Amino acid sequence: MSDNLEPLRGGVAVITGAASGIGEGLARYAAECGMKLVLADIAEQRLNAVADAIRDTGSEVLAVPTDVSQAAALDNLADRAFERFGEVRLLINNAGIETLGFTWELPAELWDKTLNINIHGAVHGVRAFAPRMIASGKPGFIANTASIGGLGTMPIQTSYIMSKHAMIAFSECLLMEMEIKQAPIQVSAILPGPVATRIFEDSEHSHDDVANFHRLAMKSMLDAQGMSGYEAAQQILPQIAQGQFWVSTHPDITQQFAANRAAHLSSLARPSLSDELKASLGIQ
Repeated sequence: MSDNLEPLRGGVAVITGAASGIGEGLARYAAECGMKLVLADIAEQRLNAVADAIRDTGSEVLAVPTDVSQAAALDNLADRAFERFGEVRLLINNAGIETLGFTWELPAELWDKTLNINIHGAVHGVRAFAPRMIASGKPGFIANTASIGGLGTMPIQTSYIMSKHAMIAFSECLLMEMEIKQAPIQVSAILPGPVATRIFEDSEHSHDDVANFHRLAMKSMLDAQGMSGYEAAQQILPQIAQGQFWVSTHPDITQQFAANRAAHLSSLARPSLSDELKASLGIQ
């Protein structure tokens, strides 16, 4: 195991959205580097399967079924974690969902669900865990899963994209707040690129043909080109351990997205559909 993980070794990691994808990969890799685990997910059966598999390797795991859209559920997660292990070294607010459809066609309930999970899940995760992490006076790490989508725009994925923009801004502000408090807590924004997860398989969407086409196209792309959640974790955890703010699974893609976004904003360019996207949708 790389010495790059030494700051995490032996500590306790809390990971939301741990029942599949990147969250599962992070859980498995964190266990391999000697961390104790508190795993949370709303998919209780899948969560327990992951927890049992990791326990079989000799790691200590607490699985807590959790709906991160509910602030009280995150308070309970924190209480359970601190009661069991006493301290938490690493919090990864990873839970998130994809929602597809035209802005005005998605029902209010689905908008609320998406933003409550993707944004408030991380906000209340920090609110529930940070006070005790800071009070311990010991080095700690908080990482929020955003996306390279937070460095760009994409119609049909509007609710998801805006939530990932929010996660980047939230993480930036949180880092500065930790500096004001002079707290020994490192903050990271995780920007995954193509990773083969269940996010489009589990996505909720409108019944519009365009939304369904987009979902199938994105799922096929990730299945064909995406790295596994475990491979993503092997990229992510060392960067968190070394205190990097921008954490990427695909550095070249992330750099290109950032450069494109910077150019777009600095020129105050009008948002427009790419030729590739228009062609895929049959738009002249």
